[in-house]
Amino acid sequence: MTAATMRASLLLAPEDLQIRDVPRPEPRPGDVLVRIEQVGLCGSDVHFFQHGRVGSLVVTDPLILGHEAAGVISAVGAGVATERLGERVAIEPQRHCRECSFCLDGRYNLCEQMEFASAPPVHGAFAEYMAVPAIFAHPIPEAMTFEQAALAEPLSVGLAAVRKVPVTENRVLVAGGGPIGVLTAAAAQAHGAREVVLTDPIPARRELAMKLGASYAVGPNELPDHVGRGFEVFIDTSGAPPAIDAGLHALRPGAGAVLLGMGHDRIDLDLFRVQSYELHLHGLFRYARTWPSAIDLIARGVVDVQPLISDRTGLAGLPEAMRRNGDPDVMKILVNPRRHDA
Repeated sequence: MTAATMRASLLLAPEDLQIRDVPRPEPRPGDVLVRIEQVGLCGSDVHFFQHGRVGSLVVTDPLILGHEAAGVISAVGAGVATERLGERVAIEPQRHCRECSFCLDGRYNLCEQMEFASAPPVHGAFAEYMAVPAIFAHPIPEAMTFEQAALAEPLSVGLAAVRKVPVTENRVLVAGGGPIGVLTAAAAQAHGAREVVLTDPIPARRELAMKLGASYAVGPNELPDHVGRGFEVFIDTSGAPPAIDAGLHALRPGAGAVLLGMGHDRIDLDLFRVQSYELHLHGLFRYARTWPSAIDLIARGVVDVQPLISDRTGLAGLPEAMRRNGDPDVMKILVNPRRHDA
């Protein structure tokens, strides 16, 4: 490599994405530099694009978004074997301190010094190159496409969710049929759930959920009596208060719920239901140690991520992709930063 710059899409203000030449990152000791081949567009990217913030994370300086990424290692930092040059990888978009109590006990997603790609002020993957810790550049099989490898990130969210509560041989209810919800249902099925029911108001998403392994997929108010009660596990990916309330009321006593949808900062909670049923509520923030499993499930065809891909574009088409992301027929748009047309 000779160029010291790279093309990147920068968020300058809400609804204002511009392609610019920026300095190419240099890998730190222990890092690799990855030539980005594919990036999935995530709902959090869209939220930053629309509002300039997600919760307490506020974009104050130009920011490169994108964190569902895969590519090829093109350079290595000090301490990384040169044999890794040319390796095809899926990127886990985290950089933890490795020293705090959370890192030391394996819960590095809660690291007190976490740097997460595309969360301000840390740049992400809508660029030609990205520097990441070598341990989080996960090798992928030759038969796996970069598109499939990029979708190891949303599958990792689903895997983290089903690891929070025991799903094996249990009945699982998933609220929300977006990419995370559909992949969470697939992850539950892969982990031996007896039955997986997904709710979503959009018929096309329910149909896709069935293709990827859900036992039933119905509208939010259409749970039939024979499947609508007595669940051991509820996982909310929607963030919608009515869906959360309905899910908690569909659980049997002693059951567990995982809340990972981020639609609202605060919701009303039926505390009497939680107490009288002794329900176990779990929050979920990102993931830890999920990539090897995600890559394996995709590589073996246990989870088929290909049907999730709705469209493909380059950096020039990213603003329009952001605006289309909420459309009923759009699940996952893939972005190739090396493509020079829209």
